Amino acid sequence: MPHGPASSEQITEELAAPNYPRWQLAAKRSLDVLVSAFLLILIFPLWLLIVLWIRLDSIGPALFKQIRVGIGGRPYTIYKFRTMVQDAEVLDRERLAKVQNLDEFVYQQKEDPRITRSGRFLRKTSLDELPQLLNILKGEMSLVGPRPEVPDIARYFTPEQRRLRFAVLPGVTGLAQVNGRSELTVGEILAYDIRYVREWSFWLDLRILVRTVVVVLSGKDAY
Repeated sequence: MPHGPASSEQITEELAAPNYPRWQLAAKRSLDVLVSAFLLILIFPLWLLIVLWIRLDSIGPALFKQIRVGIGGRPYTIYKFRTMVQDAEVLDRERLAKVQNLDEFVYQQKEDPRITRSGRFLRKTSLDELPQLLNILKGEMSLVGPRPEVPDIARYFTPEQRRLRFAVLPGVTGLAQVNGRSELTVGEILAYDIRYVREWSFWLDLRILVRTVVVVLSGKDAY
């Protein structure tokens, strides 16, 4: 798998989406809006408790914002609950600058000392992902899709990988999240993401959502 960095122009180019049935795309968007709006109302008290816990547990804002690559290769700001100490991204940038092979690079590290006490629980239960419901309502994400990638990793994708990987909205969960989660290398995650794009249907999304609930409740492969 070639891993030479691509230019920013290539990454942000407009990419044509696969020819999916329109009614399935409409059903997917309707499900996204209805579920995310319902959950935001339902979890509002929990949201406040999480914010309070994060602020008491460590210094820094409760909400973490980061630039990710979305549909068509266009950048957007993702929202998550902060699970690491403030300024933890500095070490991430140093690691990403040394990427040699995506098939060997694991983005998340076990026993990462930067993860806070509250952050460890939020990651284990995937509660840190809840703010992405706002991204869904804004039309930047979907409940199911390829996980949104950081630009420093996306620049290593080949043109064909970018064409498929960024042809659909990124998701809060996806094939990779129900087939290994934190244990997978970036290359393995990319393979699952491309498979998702090629095989997508509304019914596949429903199956992934059901499997996500099972995986999250089991806490398997999360850290």
